[in-house]
Amino acid sequence: MLLERISSPQDVKDLEPCDLPILCEEIRRAILVSSASVGGHIGSNLGVVELTVALHRVFDSPHDKIVFDVSHQTYAHKMLTGRASNYLDPSEFGGLSGFSNPDESEHDLFSMGHTSTSVSLACGMAKARDLKDEDYRVVAVIGDGSLSGGLAFEGFDALAELGSGVIVIVNDNGWSIAENHGGLYRNLAELRETGGEAPNNFFRTLGLDYRFVAKGNDEAELERVLRDVRDVDHPIVVHVCTTKGAGYEPAAADSESWHHVGPFDIESGSYDVFPRNRCEDSETYAGITGAYLLNAMQLDSRVVGISAATPYIMGFTPWRRARAGRQFVDVGIAEEHAVTYAAGLARAGAKPVLGLYGVFMQRAYDQFWHDVCLNCLPVVFLDFGSSVFGTSDATHLSFFDLALMGGMPNLRCLAPACREEYEAMLDWAMAQDTRPVVIRVPGNGVESRPGLVYGDDRLSFDTPHYQVVREGEDVAVMALGSFFGLGERVCDALMGEGLSPTLVNPRFATELDEDTLNEIAAAHTVVVTLEDGVLEGGWGEKVARYLGGTDSRVLCYGVSKGFPDRYDVDELLAENGVTVEGVVADVRCLLSEDAGRSAR
Repeated sequence: MLLERISSPQDVKDLEPCDLPILCEEIRRAILVSSASVGGHIGSNLGVVELTVALHRVFDSPHDKIVFDVSHQTYAHKMLTGRASNYLDPSEFGGLSGFSNPDESEHDLFSMGHTSTSVSLACGMAKARDLKDEDYRVVAVIGDGSLSGGLAFEGFDALAELGSGVIVIVNDNGWSIAENHGGLYRNLAELRETGGEAPNNFFRTLGLDYRFVAKGNDEAELERVLRDVRDVDHPIVVHVCTTKGAGYEPAAADSESWHHVGPFDIESGSYDVFPRNRCEDSETYAGITGAYLLNAMQLDSRVVGISAATPYIMGFTPWRRARAGRQFVDVGIAEEHAVTYAAGLARAGAKPVLGLYGVFMQRAYDQFWHDVCLNCLPVVFLDFGSSVFGTSDATHLSFFDLALMGGMPNLRCLAPACREEYEAMLDWAMAQDTRPVVIRVPGNGVESRPGLVYGDDRLSFDTPHYQVVREGEDVAVMALGSFFGLGERVCDALMGEGLSPTLVNPRFATELDEDTLNEIAAAHTVVVTLEDGVLEGGWGEKVARYLGGTDSRVLCYGVSKGFPDRYDVDELLAENGVTVEGVVADVRCLLSEDAGRSAR
C-alpha cells in the first residue's frame, strides 16, 4: 500500500504520476473505513482528496504555509503529513482531532474548527513574511460555504489591498452543511456554468486575480494549475469545483446528511443516527422544535424561523423547510447577520425565532449586545448544544454561553429542565413582546417531568421566579436546566444520609429570584448550585455573590474554564467535582465545620 509508505509530504513528491490515482483511492478508502468505525466529517473530506495531494506535491509544507478554513477537510492532509496510521490502524482510529491541531504536527498551523478564518489568517502570515523578508508561500483553502461568513468578506477585502503573494483556493462544491444561500452563491454558479468566464466575478470585482478549475477532483489538472500560480507575487483566487462526498455514492447523493455522521456501514450506507438525521423525531429537541415552530408558522404568518446553515438543529428537514416556505430563512454561515436580521424582523413586527449552536453564538456577541439587547427587541433565540454533553473538541466547546450572555441587559435566559418546561417557555417567549429571550435547550436528551410545569401555578416567566420542588432544611440544592436530574440524585443521596434537603429548579439562567434566595438563606446553612457550564462568570457565581452577605455557605459546581479536548464527559465532571459523591462529601464537610464552630 502506497499510503503506508507516506511519512511526510516529500514522500508524496517522490511518487510517480501514475501512482497518484492509486494514492487518492487509498486515502479515500482510509477515510471511509476509519470514519465508518468512529464517525466523522465524510462529505467534505472525500471531496478534497485530490486537491490535498496536489497541494503537497506543489508546495513545501511546513516551510510553505497552508491554512485550512474550518479544517473539517484535513483528513487527507493529516495522512500525508505523518499521521496515516491513525486512519489505517483500527487501534488508532479516533486518536486525532477531527480538526487542525498544532499539537499534533508542525504542518497544522492553527487549532480551528470555526468558519471563514483562513483568508484573514493568510493575510496576517503574508504580512509577517514580508516584514521579515522571508520567502515562504501562503495558501488558504476555504470552502464555498465559508464565504458567507462576514470574516471571509473582510479577509478578501484586506487581501486585495495587501497586494502580496497569497493564493486562496476556493473549494466550491455547492454546499455548506445544507444548501448554500445568498447572492454570492448565484455568482459562483454563474462562474461554474461559464467556466469562470461570467462577466460578473465577485473576486475580480475586489481586484483579485482569478483562475478557474472545472475538474477539481482531477489531481493532474490541479497540480498543473497550482504549479502555474505557485510563485505569483500578488493575491490570486483559484476557484476549484469539486464534488462533496466524491467517490462514495451515498455521501455524494445526500450531501446534507453525510456532512458528519456517526459510525456507518460502508456497503449499505446506513449510519448511526446523529441529531441531524433524527430531526423529525419527536423524542429529540430538534424534532420537538421543528414540529412546534411549523405549527406556529401555520397559525401566524408573522412567525419566521431562522438558521445559520444548521437547519437540522431546530428540526427543519428539507420537508419542513418546504412546508414553511418563506417563513423559514437560512442565511448561511453568517451568525452576525442572522442576529441583526432577526432584530430587524422584530422591530418591523414579525416574530423571529433563531436557532443557533451555542458554540457559534459567540461569533455574534456584538450583535446580541448592540442590535438586540440595547434595543430590547423580542427575538427568541434557541440555544442548542450548550452543554458538557455537547461537542467535545477544543474548537467546539459549547459551555461558555451563560458566561457570555450573563451580563447583557434586557436579556432573559431560560433553562428548562424537561420537555414540558421547554414547550411552556416557547409558549411564553413567542407570546411576549417586551424583551429578547434565550431558551437554553437541554443538551443531555429529552426528559419528561410534567409535575415541574403543572404543579406550579406561577408558570409565567415575566419575572424571575425559582421553583421549590422539595421543601427541606439545612441544605438547598439549586440545579439549573439540564443538571436538574443531577440535583435530584444529590438530594436523594443526602436524604440517604439523614438530611432533608431542599431542591430548587431555578429556570432563570442569568437572573436572580431575590425573594426565593432570601428565603433559602434564612433557612439553610449550605446552598449548592449546579450548572451545565463554565463556572467563571456563570449563574452560580451570581448566586454566591448575592448570598455573600448572609450566613449561608455556597458551593458552586460546574466546569472550570479551559480548553479540554475530546474529553470524556464523566471524567471531566469528576475532575471538577460534579458528581453525586463529590457534592455530598463537600456538603458533609461544610456541615461538620459549622457544627464544630457551634460547639466551640
